[in-house]
Amino acid sequence: MSDSALPRESLDEEAERILQGAEAKGITLRLLGGMAVSVRCPSASRPPLSRRRVDIDVVGRRRETAKINQLFKELGYKPRERFNALHGSRLIFNDIGNQRRVDVFLDVFEMCHKFDFRDRLALEQKTIPLSDLLSTKLQIVEINEKDVKDIFAILLDHEVSEGAEPDGIDAHHISKLCAEDWGIYKTFTTNLDKLAKYAEGIGLDPEQNRRIMDRAAKLRNSIEAAPKSMGWKMRATVGERKRWYELPEADKEVVDSAVTGS
Repeated sequence: MSDSALPRESLDEEAERILQGAEAKGITLRLLGGMAVSVRCPSASRPPLSRRRVDIDVVGRRRETAKINQLFKELGYKPRERFNALHGSRLIFNDIGNQRRVDVFLDVFEMCHKFDFRDRLALEQKTIPLSDLLSTKLQIVEINEKDVKDIFAILLDHEVSEGAEPDGIDAHHISKLCAEDWGIYKTFTTNLDKLAKYAEGIGLDPEQNRRIMDRAAKLRNSIEAAPKSMGWKMRATVGERKRWYELPEADKEVVDSAVTGS
């Protein structure tokens, strides 16, 4: 295999190579996760919100699974064969040389909560929309500092709007997700309420902190104001007596030591 067909050492360059390769073949792939935050948010590349990023996450269309498999083969990746055979909505490809991996979610993103992205993938060119990107961070039940930094970067660099606007966070879309699912509402609002505590230790300046907290409060108010579905109201009567989230299994190392196996 020629060097030109091997993954790049630079994570930024490699993410761009994957997107360009997909576009050239008419395959829909959009970044999510930390790399998407890095692409959309300048603040994510500067202290105090910069952090180490170790892999690439994308979302694509399930009907293009065969094309996606062929694309990553041509890009120099090795599929995680057993995992890919067992999981219909997610694929993993190993970059052996750089000891990294690419996760490909197909149609849906499912971790602590499940989100259907089939109708969202055509809205942006390189990444999923900012409201969806923020949702993938707010849905984390056992949230940690790296995820909070990504939330802060999104809120610091982008306005919260009541509707879809270029380069804005669509509060209407997020509020609709919360209004239809009490579990999503519970996790999102719990995490929004935690942000002030995290801000104290991250080292934001007063203006950054004010902007983030104002936008978080605007989003929180929009979520509360949205009319809730009957299903939401019925689930709310049960509340925390029944678990409202899933905890993803602890993942394996970035590249399996056995590579050809799982």
